[in-house]
Amino acid sequence: MVRARGLLERAGDIDADRLLRAYERGLRALTGAASLAEGLGQLFKPADRVGIKINTIGGRKLSTRPEVALGLASAFQGTGVSEKNILIWDRTNRELREAGFTLSLGSSGLKVYGTDTDGAGYDDELYAKDNIGSLFSSIQSRYATASISLALLKDHGLAGITAGMKNYFGAIHNPNKYHDDHCDPFVAEVFAAPPVETRHKLTILDALLVQYHRGPSFHAQWAAKAEKLVFGIDPVATDAVGWRMIDALRAAKGLPTLAEEDREPRYLSTAALMGLGTAAAEAIEVVEEEA
Repeated sequence: MVRARGLLERAGDIDADRLLRAYERGLRALTGAASLAEGLGQLFKPADRVGIKINTIGGRKLSTRPEVALGLASAFQGTGVSEKNILIWDRTNRELREAGFTLSLGSSGLKVYGTDTDGAGYDDELYAKDNIGSLFSSIQSRYATASISLALLKDHGLAGITAGMKNYFGAIHNPNKYHDDHCDPFVAEVFAAPPVETRHKLTILDALLVQYHRGPSFHAQWAAKAEKLVFGIDPVATDAVGWRMIDALRAAKGLPTLAEEDREPRYLSTAALMGLGTAAAEAIEVVEEEA
C-alpha cells in the first residue's frame, strides 16, 4: 500500500512524477525488485500482450483517470514489453470517452479501446460452469496473454465493495445477471473462469479517491481523498485489504461497518474456499510505503 500525499493537486489534476514514483515504490515493495522495470519483469514476459482492465462506468467523476492508466502503461518502459502490446480497455468506447480517454486503435503504439470496437466484441462460445453462463470479451479471452486489474476501490450497495475481482464483471456480456445474494458466488466464479484466472497477474487498487458509502455511484459527501494505491499478486487478499480500508473510512465518519449493514463482501470468503487466494486478515501482511 503506497500513499502519495499531494498526488491529487488542488485543481483535481494528478502529479505525473509522483504517480510514477508511487508505481515504482509499490511494485518494488511487492516483488522485492531493485527497480520498477525489474519488478514488472518478474510478472510479465517481453512477449506478453498486456491487457489493463480499467473501470469507466462511473463517468468523469468516479472512473479510472486517464493519467492513472496511462501512467501504468508508461511504467512498462524498459521491461521488454512493447508499447504496441499494451491495451487499456473497458466495456465500451462511449464510457471510455466519457471518462476522458482518447481512443487509440492503431496497430502501432499504445492501444485504448472498448470491447464494442469493430474486430473485438465478445466470444461466440458461451462459457458455462457452476452459476456462470457468459460470453467473455475477446480482449480478455484472446488478445491479452497477461492481465492487470486496475480497479477503483468503492462501496457497492449489493456486493459490499467493488475492487479488483469484481472489475472483471466488465469482461462479460451479462454482469446484470450476477448481482443477487451480494454477488456471491458470482464474482469468485467469473474470476475463476480460464479467461481471467489464467491471465491475471496483478491487482492495483486505485484508492486515490474512495467512495466509501452509497456506492458505486459518485456522492461527494461520502468520497474521501485517500491518495493511496494498493498492489497485490493475490487477488483475494488485495480486495480484502480494500474492504478494510473502506470500513476504516466509514468508521472515521461514524458509519456502521459493511458487516453491520449486512453488506460484507461475502464473495471473498467464497473465493478463498475456491483456492483463489487468502481472505483472512490475520494471514495478510500489509506493507505501507510513502512515495
